[in-house]
Amino acid sequence: MDRPAPNTEWIQGRLLVRIDAAAASPASSNSAAFELRGDSEQGELRLNSPLGTRLATALWAPGRVSLTTPDGEREFTSLDEMSAQILGEALPLAALPDWLMGKPWPLAAHQPTSQGFEQMGWSVSTLGLAAGLIEARRAAAAAAPAVLLRVKLDGSA
Repeated sequence: MDRPAPNTEWIQGRLLVRIDAAAASPASSNSAAFELRGDSEQGELRLNSPLGTRLATALWAPGRVSLTTPDGEREFTSLDEMSAQILGEALPLAALPDWLMGKPWPLAAHQPTSQGFEQMGWSVSTLGLAAGLIEARRAAAAAAPAVLLRVKLDGSA
């Protein structure tokens, strides 16, 4: 799979994903250092342990997503499918590059709020953006658990 254009800048930081317990699954929490480049159409996301060990690399392009881990490579049709199978819940990974810049993803409707904006069922807080903090929450609904995505960008105060 082609990688993003070499001049695409990397966004780096740490992320936490917390998924509340639901009817059939216990609560879970995962954290990792990350490196991200590209956009919703084509990109690369690298996840590393606190000690710098590569946990996973996701590459995506239209109609194709691959995830490479120490266990090998797997193919998916979308970022949502990949995150749902890996974490148990679909995360808005296509929107993440825009959200990390404090703006809504241009391919979905959004509603401004006093804390940032709401988009695709997620409340995104940009209040800490100057300090490199972004937080996105999805409230529990029907059989779907509540999810928290918290990011601290490197190079911020």
